[in-house]
Amino acid sequence: MAVLVRHAMTESPHTAKPDMTAADAAGLMKQFDIGVVPVVEDGRLVGLVTDRDVVLRVVASRRDPDEVKLSDILTRSPATVTPDTQLSEARDLMAEHRVRRLPVLKGEDLVGILSLGDVALATASKRAVGDTLEDISESQSTTDISGGPDRGTPGRVQERKAS
Repeated sequence: MAVLVRHAMTESPHTAKPDMTAADAAGLMKQFDIGVVPVVEDGRLVGLVTDRDVVLRVVASRRDPDEVKLSDILTRSPATVTPDTQLSEARDLMAEHRVRRLPVLKGEDLVGILSLGDVALATASKRAVGDTLEDISESQSTTDISGGPDRGTPGRVQERKAS
């Protein structure tokens, strides 16, 4: 039996409105110990605001979190899934779009959020989740190791272990 998104997702996520501020979103993240707040207007998903969005688009730019509206910093989700999507397909979408979270929609309604952590807990294949995380996290700086030291255990450590 295939594992579906509905079996792993976080249901009824806490949401915010586009006219709320970055400070409001940060407060929700702290209060509910979450890293993403879906932004919803008239019952429809507009985008997501992540802890990373707040840091990079507000704090690092030295903007006032009480002045910045969520509509100005949200990320439009490149992909969504339904509760009946197979978990393996959702995991593949995460890797393809290099995202760690997917909104779960039933029709036009946001019914949940699926995170990479949810996928990890729901699947027995730690390797598949690890591969997905590697795909999501990969960047030029992490793939270009030609300028660094040789990979592996240094000879002096191997020698110490042998003695």
